[in-house]
Amino acid sequence: MLHLSFWLAYFTYSIYDLQAYLGLIKGAGYISLRLIFLLLASYLHYFLVLPIWLTEKKIWKYIGLVTLLTIGIVSLRIFAENMILPHIVKNEAYYQTIKLSRIISTCWDTMVFMMFTGMIRFTVDRFDFESRQKQLENEKLVAELNYLKAQINPHFLFNTLHNLNYLVYAGSAKATEVIIKLSNIMRYMIYEANKTEVPLKHEVNYLYDYIHLESIRLSQVLNLTFEKEGDIDNVNIAPLTLITLLENAFKHGIRDTEQDCWIKLKLKIEKGVIYYEVANRILASDPTRQASGFGLENLRRRLELGYPNRHSLQITKQNEVYTVQLQLR
Repeated sequence: MLHLSFWLAYFTYSIYDLQAYLGLIKGAGYISLRLIFLLLASYLHYFLVLPIWLTEKKIWKYIGLVTLLTIGIVSLRIFAENMILPHIVKNEAYYQTIKLSRIISTCWDTMVFMMFTGMIRFTVDRFDFESRQKQLENEKLVAELNYLKAQINPHFLFNTLHNLNYLVYAGSAKATEVIIKLSNIMRYMIYEANKTEVPLKHEVNYLYDYIHLESIRLSQVLNLTFEKEGDIDNVNIAPLTLITLLENAFKHGIRDTEQDCWIKLKLKIEKGVIYYEVANRILASDPTRQASGFGLENLRRRLELGYPNRHSLQITKQNEVYTVQLQLR
């Protein structure tokens, strides 16, 4: 479409420019003869010669073929003009002789159009290349993001299945409850986690199911508060974004052998920004503390991919309290 528009514009303007001198019919004939050789030169170069430079990278072969193509087209054009144009342009000695100035002018005219259409080819190829590169980059990022999501919760699932096995063996009524909550979690991870975004309320329900399952395995009452503020029904979020911080809080802040363990969750929606805070008491002795960095590094990478330049993650340790604050824009 771009090529057709250019040649139509050139043809129309040229006829408009010459009709006062030659008339409409003769002007059209004059321009048509010139246009035939410009089209021939431009698209022989476009389809046959230019790819030698763009794909094969053989610059000297390309220059040699451009030279031969130019000589051939210019020779044919001058011959055709000498045969036809004297009948159109009366008393025009220019088209009855062959001079160096005419040869140079015709070569320049031919090469300008070859270069112009060549620039179109170069530009289109460049955009196509960048588009393919962008597509490959996006596919790579999606694959990496899916890989990071797949690393979430394996230990939790194994522990839950182990607890479920114990509850079933003991004949506990909680076994059915565990199966339902675990089913909800698995459904969310399988059907929702592959999406780019999910409703925030679905993510919150996922957190509640996780909290419920974790509380079942504890022998003491779970001291956990979850404060919510703002409209969570009309906000979306990348799936499995909030769970990592809650997992870390359970892993490093709750233990049956410790007293006064607690977790505080705060979720606030304000002007399209999600504020999420998780705090827990720092246990006196935490044998898993040295291995706690993987989950946060996983989260940081997923935030870089899903919320580039649109997130903030701050971690503070003060007065035996571990606090993580996350903002998503």
